[in-house]
Amino acid sequence: MSAQRPLPPDPGQAADVAEFVAALVRLRQWAGEPSLSRLRSLGGRIAASDGTMVDALPKSTTSHVLRQSGRLPRWEFVRAFVTACLRSCGHPEELIGGELERWRAARAALAAPATPPPAPDETAPPPDAAPPPASGVAPFPPPDSGAAPSPSPATGASWAGRDPAVELLVRRVLREEDRARKGLLGGYDIAPVSFGPAHTDPSGRGPDDPHTTRHSAQSPDDPHTTRHSAQSPDDLHTIGRFFTALHPRRLLVVGESGAGKTVLAIELVLQLLEPRLTTGDPPRLVPVRLNAARWTVGRPFETWLAEQLVQDFGLAAGDAHRLVRDRRVLPVVDGLDELDPGLPAGTPRRAMGLLAELNRYSDLSGRRAGPVVVTCRADRYAELRAAGVWLDDAALIRLRDLTVEQIAVYLKARWPDGHPCAGHRDGIQAALAGPAGRAVHLALATPWRLLLTVTAVESGAEPYELLRADPHADPRAGADAIAGRLLEAYVPAATRLTPRAAHRTPYQPDQVRAWLVRLAAHLRWQAARTAATDRPPPGLTAIDLVPHLLWPIGGRRLVRVLHCLFAVTLAVVAMLAFWTGSGAGDASPGIGMGMGMGMGMGMDGGMDGGAEQALTLALMTSWVGIVTGLSWSSWPAAAGGRTNVPHRRRLTGALLGALAGLPVGVLGGLAGLLLTGGRVFDLSFAVVAGGTGGLTLGTAIGLTAAGRLGAERMTVSEAIRAEPITLTGFGLCGALTGLAPLRLAHAGPAALVVGVSGAFVLAFALGVVFKIATGGWSMDAELAHPREALHRNPVIGLVFGLTGGVAAFLVFVMSRGLAESLACALVGGVAFGLSFGALAWTRTMIGLTVAATRGLLPLRLWSFLDWACEARLLRVSGATYQFRHRELQDFLTPPEEG
Repeated sequence: MSAQRPLPPDPGQAADVAEFVAALVRLRQWAGEPSLSRLRSLGGRIAASDGTMVDALPKSTTSHVLRQSGRLPRWEFVRAFVTACLRSCGHPEELIGGELERWRAARAALAAPATPPPAPDETAPPPDAAPPPASGVAPFPPPDSGAAPSPSPATGASWAGRDPAVELLVRRVLREEDRARKGLLGGYDIAPVSFGPAHTDPSGRGPDDPHTTRHSAQSPDDPHTTRHSAQSPDDLHTIGRFFTALHPRRLLVVGESGAGKTVLAIELVLQLLEPRLTTGDPPRLVPVRLNAARWTVGRPFETWLAEQLVQDFGLAAGDAHRLVRDRRVLPVVDGLDELDPGLPAGTPRRAMGLLAELNRYSDLSGRRAGPVVVTCRADRYAELRAAGVWLDDAALIRLRDLTVEQIAVYLKARWPDGHPCAGHRDGIQAALAGPAGRAVHLALATPWRLLLTVTAVESGAEPYELLRADPHADPRAGADAIAGRLLEAYVPAATRLTPRAAHRTPYQPDQVRAWLVRLAAHLRWQAARTAATDRPPPGLTAIDLVPHLLWPIGGRRLVRVLHCLFAVTLAVVAMLAFWTGSGAGDASPGIGMGMGMGMGMGMDGGMDGGAEQALTLALMTSWVGIVTGLSWSSWPAAAGGRTNVPHRRRLTGALLGALAGLPVGVLGGLAGLLLTGGRVFDLSFAVVAGGTGGLTLGTAIGLTAAGRLGAERMTVSEAIRAEPITLTGFGLCGALTGLAPLRLAHAGPAALVVGVSGAFVLAFALGVVFKIATGGWSMDAELAHPREALHRNPVIGLVFGLTGGVAAFLVFVMSRGLAESLACALVGGVAFGLSFGALAWTRTMIGLTVAATRGLLPLRLWSFLDWACEARLLRVSGATYQFRHRELQDFLTPPEEG
């Protein structure tokens, strides 16, 4: 661009939409009034709603937009128009990105005038962001560009269209990361963590090493590096801007234990999504933080990523796979070092496997590496590098140790003047400046160790006692000794600072430590179990405490045996109640309800009583066998479910379910009347009983399925694949219920086969409907508590049992009195529900009761876990509990016996 040419018009001076459109007109004039045809050719092409590629700047559209002054042009039009104008006059390509950012910011300010735009140094892309390619095909906008989502032929989405799955994922990621951030920090204060390019990586290689050169996307001469390191230090507040400057967007973060890698990952996710709060536009890429420890060896990364979107954020399986396939998700894989916990030395096999999967993860074109962020402890990364494994095409940054000045800043913010602990700032500063200052600084150089220190001091400990070290000893040995004292003091300090609620016996530090030690030992067992299992259940990792997976603490074999005995006992009770209520053992069953229709055994065409009893016993035995197998299974699952649904919506769902179930039930009663030939009940009973059963079933399903329109629900095939044995058990119970009236009517073989088979299929279908209705998430459920699934398990089981009990009662009254029928139905329904529909809850309660009896865990474990989160000993991560920090977990893990 010549020195005489004036600068392009400044869109930032536009005070309203009309002035913004006028600025577009002036830009075209500044560019030399290119024709509409030339603008169309330079504007590139985008995908239409049907997936076909069309011009981004059709002549008619451009002419219309430039004439209207009361409507803000869409961003994709502004982007294409500005690019075309700048290219038409030969504007330098390297400056186009900066101009586009000016127009984007100006448009965003007009689109949301009531909300202040994000600070440019935190969320805006760099001025040298990549411009559209010269080929004329518009690329995907950056994650924080504020543009509408880029279309793809696979989805057929238009530029202006919104994807409900993306909107749902963004909302849940924002709330989950906000909860995680507060759980880690205990508020909003954050240590001044800084980072920089790892010119000398943890393996000891220098900047000239070929592996380091290939691995780091930035070098000391890179303009991005110069801007971030020379002008201002990079810290957590600039990580979003730093990441969006990377090309390709692949980042590996390394740091010492406690350096703040997880906090940095959370900050990155929140900063990339922050523009969405101001503009309302969905991001092209939705950053999602994932626990690397949950990946299993041999699992394709894309498949695993989609599964995590379903399990942790409640997306429907189809939506999750589509978003992963269309590269709408930015995976932020946190804790690569957690994949091989407790590895003393050697090759980290699982971490190497995940890196291999990430190196195969490409962008949508398949020709470039896909965007991804990975965090890893420095020593583990050094082992990976020594083994010749790294993350291809990724920028490598390392979290820096806190300086003495940064420690002083944090203490000043934590303990301002007038705070009861303000006087201890001088004590800590004196230790840092004393003869053993090097050891003290090494011990306090990470945010985690600094938190340990302030927690201990706030509970009454003296800084001098905590931070003492031999000035003549090796500084690292002195730092290790200080760290040991800080960790030793943390549990008692947190216990004293967070007493239990009023009128409850306070926890004692020794109790708390003993229980945490037991939980830490269980996590070590989980890690070993996961390493030895190809497909461990979700949540069985080295860091996750999942409520329904804690039962092995009571003794794995003992708890399974007790659970099996308990479940079989309940199953036998349920079958005895059905045998008694249905009159299956009567020598000469009669007809109840005073219908006056005499009945005898051995009617023409009917089966004899022995064959009918044998068939009934066979069905009962098969069902008890299924319950036995389910109760002996290794890991009974506790599914999530719909929560936080307003009562009005639940009542509406119940009403709709009842209206749908009523005609279905009546039709079922009429079918039974037809198959029994009217020898057991008449038309009025068929209509009343069938309608009552249909109303009950429909109401129960409507209550459990209530949610907004568009709530995520699994498909029929997914429900069948999830629990085929359980659904078979439902079918057997239906066959038993259908057999009873056919037995009373001495139906012929054809009617018996049709009736029993039809009842089996109907009950199987109802089981599928229950599974779909009670599984998955609700649009109203934003945050799931770790115990939500376990709490819902017995409720759903009792719903199963009592709903089936209603159907059984309607059968029982055909041969029994009202009181006896009601008693048998109630006992059988409750026993059925607990033995068959609440397996995970029953197993967990037995396991935790045994553990409490043996003194391994508190009897009120859930109250303790919630209190431990308040005390910052544990934290909630998605649907699991975790230790506040891995170093605390490792410190409390007892040595292995033998």
